[in-house]
Amino acid sequence: MILTTASLVGDKRVVQHLGIVSGEAILGANIFRDFFAGIRDIVGGRSAGYERSLREAKDTAMREMIQQAEALGANAVIGIDIDYETIGVGNGGSMLMVAVSGTAVVCQ
Repeated sequence: MILTTASLVGDKRVVQHLGIVSGEAILGANIFRDFFAGIRDIVGGRSAGYERSLREAKDTAMREMIQQAEALGANAVIGIDIDYETIGVGNGGSMLMVAVSGTAVVCQ
């Protein structure tokens, strides 16, 4: 499966557009990770816990999108867009959401 954010696939020709495919993943952010991420925000540095969660959510969403494309008979997804959001939930908690979408196509 060819995956690209571009609308073209190198020297290949798109012969059929099969439709929009997407994948979503929402992961709860651990309270301890939230706490330590807040401290890192104050003193600087990267939050490895959040980075790991975002990567996991992106991978899950991408797998979902690829499964949809394969079910349509696509061999590529073009114009992929990846969106990251934090969703606030009750009591000051948060969840991480990643949504990906693209156009499933057949290339030759």
